[in-house]
Amino acid sequence: MNKLVILRHGESIWNLENKFTGWVDVDLSKNGIKEAANAGELLKKKGFKFDIAYTSFLKRAIKTLDICMSNLKINPIQIKKDWRLNERHYGKLQGLNKKDTAKKFGEKQVLLWRRSFDVPPPAMREPTLFKNPDNNSSIVSPLSESLKDVVNRFKPMWINEVLNQIKLNKKILIVAHGNSLRALIMILKNLSETSIIDLNIPTGIPLVVELDNDNKHINDYYLGSKSFIEKKIQNVSKQGSIHSNLNKDFNKL
Repeated sequence: MNKLVILRHGESIWNLENKFTGWVDVDLSKNGIKEAANAGELLKKKGFKFDIAYTSFLKRAIKTLDICMSNLKINPIQIKKDWRLNERHYGKLQGLNKKDTAKKFGEKQVLLWRRSFDVPPPAMREPTLFKNPDNNSSIVSPLSESLKDVVNRFKPMWINEVLNQIKLNKKILIVAHGNSLRALIMILKNLSETSIIDLNIPTGIPLVVELDNDNKHINDYYLGSKSFIEKKIQNVSKQGSIHSNLNKDFNKL
């Protein structure tokens, strides 16, 4: 049996402010730094060691990995950064407060944008260049993405890169984002387009995924207090919640 550990970055400044973040490269909050450190302590306590760590191009994930590894206190490992682990691009919603957006467009619409499989948020008019943090190269950002788009960009990386390393018995840690990790779990557990709506991933809590000899999902569980983790999951699910059903004038975004 193989074990894969995945970790959503610690709370970011915009998580704290309840804003849609996407590809905007915001930093960790003070609490997010503590969450990253605590994740390392939890993994150390449980005796985890890793050969390779994967993360995105976004500083909130990169910093979470750095802090986690520092507190894990193991020998340096191979770190691979890949844009395909970036958060999904929230288009014109990026930078907007989630509750305010729900007041304007209604909870049902915001839930579709946040948690549905194939409904992208309103697209930006022009793409932006996004810098590779390790060199001077850049990639062109999407205008907007649904979870389906994230699955499509991440799945080749999973099959051709990460899964091949697992087959070589490498111990893998993936530090990424709510939606790129939802995409991974959807692939691993073969979740339907409807069941994925209810999947919410808390910040800063390691999730251990157990795989059988064919690297198929057997089981998964979070490390830490069950009651605390459940509260964090509930908080994620409520981020776009208000009692409102106003008009949906998308063009005014």
